[in-house]
Amino acid sequence: MKFEDFEAADIQAEEARIFIRRAGSGPAILLLHGFPQTHLMWRDVAPLLAQDFTVVCADLRGYGRSACPPSGPDHAPYSKRAMAKDMVSVMTRLGFDRFSVAGHDRGGRVAYRLALDHGERVERLAVLDVVPIADAWERADKKLAVGYWPWSLLAQPEPLPERLLSAAPDAVVDNALHGWGSAAGSFSPAVRAAYVEALRDEAHVHAICEEYRAAATIDHEHDLADRNSGRRIDCPVLVLWSGRGPLNAWYASEGGPLGLWRSWADDVQGKPLDGGHFFPEELSQQTADELNRFFGRR
Repeated sequence: MKFEDFEAADIQAEEARIFIRRAGSGPAILLLHGFPQTHLMWRDVAPLLAQDFTVVCADLRGYGRSACPPSGPDHAPYSKRAMAKDMVSVMTRLGFDRFSVAGHDRGGRVAYRLALDHGERVERLAVLDVVPIADAWERADKKLAVGYWPWSLLAQPEPLPERLLSAAPDAVVDNALHGWGSAAGSFSPAVRAAYVEALRDEAHVHAICEEYRAAATIDHEHDLADRNSGRRIDCPVLVLWSGRGPLNAWYASEGGPLGLWRSWADDVQGKPLDGGHFFPEELSQQTADELNRFFGRR
């Protein structure tokens, strides 16, 4: 099966139209992308998973071919809570009351928010090369500001980040794809072009910046509220991260990514993979194998 063979559809969620690709049969897995990607990042992983599962790859609101709802002063329409609600609505409309979810980068943060807010719907959760938003901000220093510049730059008030992204989308994509530890040749010219094209639309650029502003404000507040109330992730959690990237070293005193995630969930397992930040695209077979083993456990 090829990714192009996946059924493409626009699903009207409660608050936004969400573009998906779907294939396979059996238990459902929802795959969520990061920045500056779209659902296309799963092009090599999804067909491997679809041999045993129903696989749904979605563009987050504001990204790719999904809609860009109006935002507000508190950035709530682009909070991970709003994005997670979209995905619950999509999976309901597709007929799945229960499903597993894997998210990379921004999608990983939507995925864990989904597991916190809608725990009765999520069977298993996989988070790829991320730590919780509250933990990231509370430990932020020069290394994060320089190494992951979108966190601070894209969270600035409009219109500065919008103007910068719109002026040079090719430079933004090239910096991310080739500057965050992934091997040369991991991205074909067609994939690069697709990611650049996704950043040429003004509405989507604004939405993406709003999502980063939400991470610096309301998303952090949601995490703190959950931590203070003792709310935790109930389902099993798989944590995979880049063995070449900063997560492998930055949080050593806290027990690494596993140590941070164990403060949010009781059943946590995981390991680093020998790739860069975009290892699902660089190491698609290995990523699929890890997800297949984890999601296949009953």
